[in-house]
Amino acid sequence: MAEIILASGSPRRRELLNMLGLKFEVISADIDEDISGYEDLEEAISDLSFKKAYAVFKDHKDKVVIGADTIVSIDGEVLGKPHDEAHSKEMLKKLSGRFHDVITAVSIISKKESETFAVTSKVQFFKLSDKDIDDYIKTKEGLDKAGAYAIQGEGAKYIKGIIGDYYAIMGLPVGELYHRINKYL
Repeated sequence: MAEIILASGSPRRRELLNMLGLKFEVISADIDEDISGYEDLEEAISDLSFKKAYAVFKDHKDKVVIGADTIVSIDGEVLGKPHDEAHSKEMLKKLSGRFHDVITAVSIISKKESETFAVTSKVQFFKLSDKDIDDYIKTKEGLDKAGAYAIQGEGAKYIKGIIGDYYAIMGLPVGELYHRINKYL
C-alpha cells in the first residue's frame, strides 16, 4: 500500500481523513494562497489544492499526497478567514438569513497520476440577531475559519439547512475522496 501524506495542517481534515481508515502523515504546505485574478472560484480553489499537494509531493515523490482547500462565497464575494472580531461580525451579518456556497477542492498526486476535483455545497443560515452574532464571536470558534463559522461546532445552531456534502463543508468530501483514492493505493 502506498504511503499517504495529507498536505494540510487542518485538524478537521485530519479527523475526516481518519474516517477512511487510512494511515497517513501530515506535512503542511506553505504556499501563497492569493486567488485574486481568478474569475472562477472553483478553478481558483482547485489550483490552490493542487499547489498545496504539489508543494509537498515534490519532496516526497514516492508517496501519495492529498491537498485540499475550502472557500466560502456569497454573491461572488469570497469570505476568507476573518482578520478580527469586527470582520467576523461583518461576515456573519452577510450570511444571516441567506444561502451561500462552500467549495472544497481536493488534489491527489502520485508518481503515476494526479487529479483534482471540487465539491460545491450550499449552506443556509437562519436569520441571526446581533446577540446571536456577538455570542458566537465570543466563542472564538469561527475566527480561524473561512466564512467566520464552523458548521461542526457551535455554529451548527445557526444553520437552517444544507444542500450538498456536509463533510465537504467541514473541509474534506469524505465519500468522494474514498471512491477516488483507492486507485492510488
